[in-house]
Amino acid sequence: MEAGRGQNGIQLLLAAEQEAQHIVNTARNKKLARLKQAKDEAEKEVAQFRAQMEVDFKKKLSESSGDSGANVKRLEKETDTKIQNLKTEANKISQAVIQLLLKYVTTVKN
Repeated sequence: MEAGRGQNGIQLLLAAEQEAQHIVNTARNKKLARLKQAKDEAEKEVAQFRAQMEVDFKKKLSESSGDSGANVKRLEKETDTKIQNLKTEANKISQAVIQLLLKYVTTVKN
């Protein structure tokens, strides 16, 4: 009877050990699955953040380059206006300058 009870106890211990091993394996698999899920969620959040930062960057870039283009056009317009003003002023006084030069060139001093 003692031998049967000892054998039965060993069988119970082996069954308990197998069940414990099964529980540990199940827990390990669940942990790995959860880690993979957390990694996937983190990668998704990083991708969303990166996309948002890219949109913000492109928006700021277009705003600043838009300003630059507007500044270039404004400066070109101001330059053209100043050139026109100089040409107009030169045309107004060119006859007087020509007369003055002719007077000095043709006048002979003794």
